[in-house]
Amino acid sequence: MSQKAFTGLIVVLVAVVLAWGSLFVISERERAVQLRFGQVVRDSIPPGLHVKIPVIDKVRVFDGRLQTLDVPSERFLTLEQKAVIVDSYIKWRIHNVYDFYRATAGDVYRASNLLAQRAESSMRNQFGSLTLNEVVSGQRDEMMEEITKSLNEMAQKELGVSVMDVRIKRIDLPPQVSDSVFERMSSERDKEAQDYRSRGLEAAEGIMANADRQKRVVLADAYRQAEMVRGDGDAKAAETYAAAFQQDPEFYAFYRSLQAYKESFGDSGDILLIEPKGEFFRYFSTDKPGK
Repeated sequence: MSQKAFTGLIVVLVAVVLAWGSLFVISERERAVQLRFGQVVRDSIPPGLHVKIPVIDKVRVFDGRLQTLDVPSERFLTLEQKAVIVDSYIKWRIHNVYDFYRATAGDVYRASNLLAQRAESSMRNQFGSLTLNEVVSGQRDEMMEEITKSLNEMAQKELGVSVMDVRIKRIDLPPQVSDSVFERMSSERDKEAQDYRSRGLEAAEGIMANADRQKRVVLADAYRQAEMVRGDGDAKAAETYAAAFQQDPEFYAFYRSLQAYKESFGDSGDILLIEPKGEFFRYFSTDKPGK
């Protein structure tokens, strides 16, 4: 290869390297700033193919998608000075890439730390203005909306990022407080259970007393009705006996004697010391009754 051809090849290679170094591409999910000697000369670069001065210009590219920051668990005090352990997270994305680079030098880790510090301060103020019951009840959503709004305003102004959402994953009580709360809750539940038992016993005694009273009333009414029925039966029987006696007194006397014999000699071994010719055995005599 001749010297001229070799020189031409070198020139072409240098031109290709310079052309390659002067082009860069920004995708839809990225944000970038163009630096020249460490100073920002171009920010908010739109997606597409762009040109820069090789070697002199540098391009810092950042992830422009929604990101999640897990905030370390923090201990806050409520309005009544009760401690709670709060575990939360933040959804954020780059809002103004120039402000973001100026505040953090493009360090995402530093941006996360600054954002977590601001969030901790905002949540501490919010928790300090609410009671424990308000924190864990319906006002919790309103509190998180207020924290998200205030944190977003601060983050856009100071860090160049937008806070899309702040959410609490869990709220716990410190171990020593949890034990005392558990004991108090257990005591309250025991007291409530005892109250239910007492009211149940009282109701049971009332039900039993009412049942006993109804039992006595039913038995008394049944006995009264039975006596009435028995009285009516006795009256009808007496009436029947009287009618039978009037129709045939002799046969009625004979029938009554048979009934008496049946009742007297119903069991074996019974002994009666009665004169055989007495009135009781008059129907066993060969003579006609009455003679």
